[in-house]
Amino acid sequence: MTLDASLPADLLQWVTRFLPAVANVTDVSWPRGDSRVWRVASSVSEAYVKLSPTTEDYAREVYGYQHAVRCLAAREAPRLLSADPGLRAIMSSPLPGLVVKGLSLTAEVETRVHELAGRLLRRWHDHPEPVPAHARDDVMASMAEQADEATACLERTAEHLTDAQRALVQQVSREIPDLAEGLPLVFQHGDYSPRNWLWDAERGTQGLIDFEKSAHGLAVEDLVWLCGAVWPTRPDLKRAFLKGYGRELSDAEQRVLPLLTARLAVSYLNTGLTKQEPMLVERGRTVLGDLVRAAG
Repeated sequence: MTLDASLPADLLQWVTRFLPAVANVTDVSWPRGDSRVWRVASSVSEAYVKLSPTTEDYAREVYGYQHAVRCLAAREAPRLLSADPGLRAIMSSPLPGLVVKGLSLTAEVETRVHELAGRLLRRWHDHPEPVPAHARDDVMASMAEQADEATACLERTAEHLTDAQRALVQQVSREIPDLAEGLPLVFQHGDYSPRNWLWDAERGTQGLIDFEKSAHGLAVEDLVWLCGAVWPTRPDLKRAFLKGYGRELSDAEQRVLPLLTARLAVSYLNTGLTKQEPMLVERGRTVLGDLVRAAG
């Protein structure tokens, strides 16, 4: 038996109630402080076990699994096998494929992956979920907070920005709340990026994982990572994604998406400067530069 010492004893005890004779435990957490995920295997089966960072994350993820069952096929999303609110533990089925982030793909396959990602997200967004009474208020509060954050970050980073970049961040503060007010709500994935896409090369299919940030919000919020990290230099992948998504973004969505992305970028820059993390500084500057050039 090979057991990773980082698996808490109470969690192992819970796991063995549903997966007897555990023979192997492997820590597969992301390299960040609040990520705690393990692959557990017996001689006949395998599962993934996750400890949610917060009670809210746990509740969101459990609901996200329920949503996935309703809108995605069995090979497109893992299934929830068991959950324990006291431990904030979630056990899910394995999904075929490899995480797309970091994969070496041909141009043809990469285009296909992004088109399939667009299709998955459209089905995720289109399947209706009851909208909580407070959802619209929560979204507007989030937009206001992001506008305020952009203002605060701009005060601390202004000397590191060009005139055009400062003007873009100022737009975030002025325009995001009003633009967001008229946009419809969807059930978001919440962390839609290649680190949560699985590519099954053998079958040519794609899957989706990690639902702890799922909630009602604006559809374009699920596109912010792509807008900042991929689309500025890969318009071909943007076209493929939107082809899969099956619709062009509305005028209001096209206006708010780069502003939401700029808010994230200036936050990266501010955090990087404050904590002296060059990687975050470079990421923030790069995204802001790309957004200014795209606005041209």
